[in-house]
Amino acid sequence: MAGFSQERIRQLIDRFEGLEAQMADSANLSGEEFARLSKEYAELTDVVAGARELRRIRREIDSLGEIVADPDSDAEMRALAAEEMEELKDRLPEVERDLQLRLLPKDAADERSVILEIRAGTGGDEAALFAGDLFRMYQRHADLHGWKVEIMSASDSSVGGFKEVIASVSGKGVYSRLKFESGVHRVQRVPVTEAGGRIHTSAATVAVLPEAEEVDVQIEDKDLRIDVFRASGAGGQHVNTTESAVRITHLPTGIMVSQQDEKSQHKNRAKALKILRARLYEHEREQRDAERSDARRSQVGSGDRSERIRTYNFPQNRVTDHRINLTLYKLDLIIQGEGLDEMIDALVAEDQAERLAALETAGGF
Repeated sequence: MAGFSQERIRQLIDRFEGLEAQMADSANLSGEEFARLSKEYAELTDVVAGARELRRIRREIDSLGEIVADPDSDAEMRALAAEEMEELKDRLPEVERDLQLRLLPKDAADERSVILEIRAGTGGDEAALFAGDLFRMYQRHADLHGWKVEIMSASDSSVGGFKEVIASVSGKGVYSRLKFESGVHRVQRVPVTEAGGRIHTSAATVAVLPEAEEVDVQIEDKDLRIDVFRASGAGGQHVNTTESAVRITHLPTGIMVSQQDEKSQHKNRAKALKILRARLYEHEREQRDAERSDARRSQVGSGDRSERIRTYNFPQNRVTDHRINLTLYKLDLIIQGEGLDEMIDALVAEDQAERLAALETAGGF
């Protein structure tokens, strides 16, 4: 792995210190200019900490090397210096890699909250039960990270679980952790409804969409068709006698969102627009990515919701992620949300390795 040049490190630190000096003279800056500089300063803070650490270690290695090479220095001092120099040299590749990771281009959506959509796929009632299991897995995982989960709409199955559930997951960096969950999740187990003890295979689809602000997606009123109707529920439950349910169709893309969980038409409309905005934002991101897909297609998958990404085998207590060929025999912990971090950490590491390799090939460092 090629190291960083002294010039590259100096440029990073000089830029950071230049920003500090400019911001200290804030009286001569407009609010907009100060905000721009502050954003760049914040983005560089972590990078420069890594650059300074790398520079410090290199300087220490050089200083220790001078002691080792000096025939007039004390023999014991030379031996200690040689030992410390070898330790620092062993650590050097790790510090260089850490700096490279800090310099990787950030996904603009990584720090955002998300809209989580889970739908039962093939497998009938068992698929709906599995969709419920997945939703509870993400709920518990979110609780462990201090994230907030709020169900926006849900279509219950008659045997439990969900035909479809949509929720918002709020917190810092949610998308950066959950974005690798988009795709088809497959389950292999004996359904509770199976008298013969045979293993069935079912599936559920997960979509993780970064939440979008109004500034991210411009929605023109003329591009929307809004229909209102009476909410309906199984067995007459939650039926509203007024037309409170809302269906919004984005005419240019054909994307449609329905909301009927709230009794208020206004609240249903607001929720539907929030989901629509997230779907349009993701639609635009997918289109941009497609334009350069050959150059940046990741080994951890395209995020295509039709792509089978993971299999949960209950009889063997096994979970396999097919994108990175990782198998963990701890399904019980993963489905409880506790063991999911180990799977996500491996996906993040693979994604970083893929992007590092692409940058090195392109001479990015």
